[in-house]
Amino acid sequence: MARDPVTREALVAQLRDLGVMPGDLLLVHTSFRAVRPIAGGPEGLVLGLLDAVGREGTLAMPGWTSEDDAIFDPALTPCPADLGITAETFRRMPGVERSSHPMAFIAKGPLAAEVVSGDLPLPPHGPASPVGHIHRLDGKILLLGVGQDANTTLHMAESLAGVPYSSRSFLTIERDGQPVRVAVDEPDHCCQRFSLADDWLSAEGRIAIGPVGHGTGRLMRSRDVVEAAVMRLRVDPLVFLHGPEAGCEECDAARGSVGVGGAP
Repeated sequence: MARDPVTREALVAQLRDLGVMPGDLLLVHTSFRAVRPIAGGPEGLVLGLLDAVGREGTLAMPGWTSEDDAIFDPALTPCPADLGITAETFRRMPGVERSSHPMAFIAKGPLAAEVVSGDLPLPPHGPASPVGHIHRLDGKILLLGVGQDANTTLHMAESLAGVPYSSRSFLTIERDGQPVRVAVDEPDHCCQRFSLADDWLSAEGRIAIGPVGHGTGRLMRSRDVVEAAVMRLRVDPLVFLHGPEAGCEECDAARGSVGVGGAP
């Protein structure tokens, strides 16, 4: 059965009920497919989000690249498909700013330049990264039609907690007019156990969950996410990794990076 598109005005009302306020710095991770139909499509969704934070607020989204063999061009390099059509739609809008490095974020509003500022951060989601800037500025995180496995801020918590596991990838940057391959080490795994953050935050009353569009929104403060996760990671640094019995290749690789056995 076809569903009626959610209007821009109704979308703002839903976001307001969830706790998004004018003036907020809002980092959004979203899957348009999970919340559609929205009047105006992905652009209508972005405009509704901008309306919700207002002119004094700032909207941010991930805007990195998956083209690790090509030099990143902030003006032209598209957002990858796994970030969803909403991010690419937002990137193309007038007035949107983007980081100058391949692990870019995109933002619009009074704090946009501060959010996207800086050179390539190492680790990519540490305190000097866009998620680190949003954390420092006391921003909020909206997971829209996606779960905690999309919450990049949890990787920052891993870095702050000093988790022992790491994964290496490579990016291409421009240096003195020439392409240069840069090794990037960061905590990585399947991220499915990031769902634990829902339980931690819910138990402490620090997450709001409700309808947005035709999907579900989860709203939380970046600082609450980091605090809750770091506290658990300092007790059990491997809490986000599946056990060896799960047969998860990515988590087994993370365990292997610190000499902890994976699946037999």
